[in-house]
Amino acid sequence: MKAVIMAGGKGTRIASVANDIPKSMICIHNTPVLEHQLNALKRQGIGEVTIIVGHLGEIIQEHFQDGTSYGMDIHYIVEKEPLGTAGALSYFRGCREELLLLNGDIIFDIDIHRFYAWHKSKNAEITLFTHPNNHPFDSTLVEKDENGRVIRTIRKEEKRFDYKNCVNAGIHLLSPKTIDFLPEKPVRMDLDREIIQNFIQQASVYAYDSPEYVKDMGTPERYALVCKDYARGKIYAKNLIHKQRAVFLDRDGTVNVYRQYIDDPEQIELLPEAASSIRRLNESEYLTIIVTNQPVIARGTCSSGQMAAIHRRMERLLGDQGAYVDDIFICPHHPDSGFEGEVKHLKIQCTCRKPKPGLILQAAEKYNIDLQKSYMIGDHEWDMQAGKAAGCHTILAQQGLKNSMVDEILNAKTEQYI
Repeated sequence: MKAVIMAGGKGTRIASVANDIPKSMICIHNTPVLEHQLNALKRQGIGEVTIIVGHLGEIIQEHFQDGTSYGMDIHYIVEKEPLGTAGALSYFRGCREELLLLNGDIIFDIDIHRFYAWHKSKNAEITLFTHPNNHPFDSTLVEKDENGRVIRTIRKEEKRFDYKNCVNAGIHLLSPKTIDFLPEKPVRMDLDREIIQNFIQQASVYAYDSPEYVKDMGTPERYALVCKDYARGKIYAKNLIHKQRAVFLDRDGTVNVYRQYIDDPEQIELLPEAASSIRRLNESEYLTIIVTNQPVIARGTCSSGQMAAIHRRMERLLGDQGAYVDDIFICPHHPDSGFEGEVKHLKIQCTCRKPKPGLILQAAEKYNIDLQKSYMIGDHEWDMQAGKAAGCHTILAQQGLKNSMVDEILNAKTEQYI
């Protein structure tokens, strides 16, 4: 695996912070963003990096030189004229390794080897690192199937309705076949429109969704937030190499207004404090994960596709208010038979239907969660039983999720990270 950083951007949206240096050289706590990226790569054993430079690229070259003083081997590709987001990748034609391609204006700390292993397991030509964010309404959204294969992308200028909050974070893995698709000589090309879209049509692009820390600092407001997160240690701590903390939320009656057997997106209405409470959890160290019994699937009154549409509505409503959930775990089972139209194979005694802790345990396995430092919030006693069985703290929310509950969680532990 070779690492390549695209560091040629001009940073017009963040010019008020610094307009005389490349965007990737803007400092976060006296260290350039690009250096933070190199440090994150080096910590995981990646010691050779190619940096593609353009506008004011000599500043980058002078600062890092050949990388010796950083314990790395740094090479440069200099764009004499802008080649778009992919044109310079033609220089890697013939490379027999995967390329880890990074936007130069993001601050991140992810488990790269976990990402790479997932990419290889799918035999993908391109894997996009995706995540939910707090501004999906102006981000490129990624639609994928249940196996993670990308169906299409929806650019921010395109009309969108209900959506899953799944955003391309600016980190990609590209196979040798992808690179060989490029012209022999570099020409101006767009990574998304001319390469990714081509491979989506070939059904060979996948999305790896993760709650790890990846943020662009393309505006002054986002830059200020990244600086704050760095000072608190949040960026490093969110890497899934480290144990995570989570707040598990029941859905009906906790996040949205309770209506018995919701089977239509139109029935989803957020409770008054749900979005603001979840937004505060997003800003904290805690993952926010919904764990919900949905026996309507077993009853046959709501298909898995309809349930996905319900959750797209919920995620859109949250996203409109700058909030998101990191994942949703569903129990589709029901133990009792005898309903007209029921789905027979889902009528079982399972280990995931609350009050059993199966959904929480699944999430803990997936995201390396320390359950003893996590919380379960729900409006029913079976939520409390599930949380306790998993080893979590519990909070009963008979009138729905409240900011006072978030206060209780955050005040119980000052936000000091690893």
